[in-house]
Amino acid sequence: MNRDSVLRESRFVEAGGHIASGLWQFGKRKPLGAIGGIIVLCLVVMAIVAPFAAPHDPYQLNLRDKYASPGETNGNDQTYLLGSDSLGRDILSRIMYGARISLYVGFISVGVGVTVGALAGVVSGYLGGKIDLVVQRVVDAFMAFPALVFALGILAALGPSLNNVVLTLVLLFIPGSARVVRSQALSVSESVYVDAARAIGASDRRVIMRHVIPNCMAPYLVFATANLGLAIVIEASLTFLGVGTPIDVPSWGGMLSVAGAKYVEVAPWLLMFPSIAVVLTVFGFNLLGDALRDVLDPRLRGTT
Repeated sequence: MNRDSVLRESRFVEAGGHIASGLWQFGKRKPLGAIGGIIVLCLVVMAIVAPFAAPHDPYQLNLRDKYASPGETNGNDQTYLLGSDSLGRDILSRIMYGARISLYVGFISVGVGVTVGALAGVVSGYLGGKIDLVVQRVVDAFMAFPALVFALGILAALGPSLNNVVLTLVLLFIPGSARVVRSQALSVSESVYVDAARAIGASDRRVIMRHVIPNCMAPYLVFATANLGLAIVIEASLTFLGVGTPIDVPSWGGMLSVAGAKYVEVAPWLLMFPSIAVVLTVFGFNLLGDALRDVLDPRLRGTT
């Protein structure tokens, strides 16, 4: 092994040690945030291993086994750990596959929507003037509509599909992100180091890229993390109302819709287990988002 390989390996080990130490310190300082991170990690792992670890095919119909109670085993020695639904489909398998839908909707919609809104907020807050006036009036117009009503209107026009749900959520997250990041950009644009950069002839593009955006990352990350749980709730709500993810796709909202509409009195586990999945997921993301806010926001450092 040559010297360069040894140096790369030592740097890799050192970086891993710093990451592990940082995570340990974060867990000690914010135990609730660490619990939220563990819940989110478990959700991600469940979504990744669903095709290999799911005990049954989530689309397979077994009408002879409909309304199987949790832990019940049929004549073919197939066990339904969380029971089965009105068509004999395994609840556990559908919850595991539903995690993939929830993460897809959450990460894509929040990633795109919050990023686009943050960029608009940075440009609006830094440039000010007429640009800021126009952007903020557009933001006000979008934020005047209740989120669920706005989403229902868009999906009524576009039709129910998974990608349309993602597009709707992207449009919902842009205004809030723009407003939150703009306030930080206004503060940063008045700082001494930004004035110094302008004084030496730095262009607006360079000031935004090198100074404003890096100093707006904390509210951006906090807003994104906090709204991941909201995205999952909105997707489940839209699917529950029949305008979100198609009913044949295994999603938590679709499972709640079927259970809440007809079968909750016959088989209460149809409603209970998907509800627990939604609650734990939102709880985990909210705990993690609150902890990141406390750690990343410089105004809150040293207060806990």
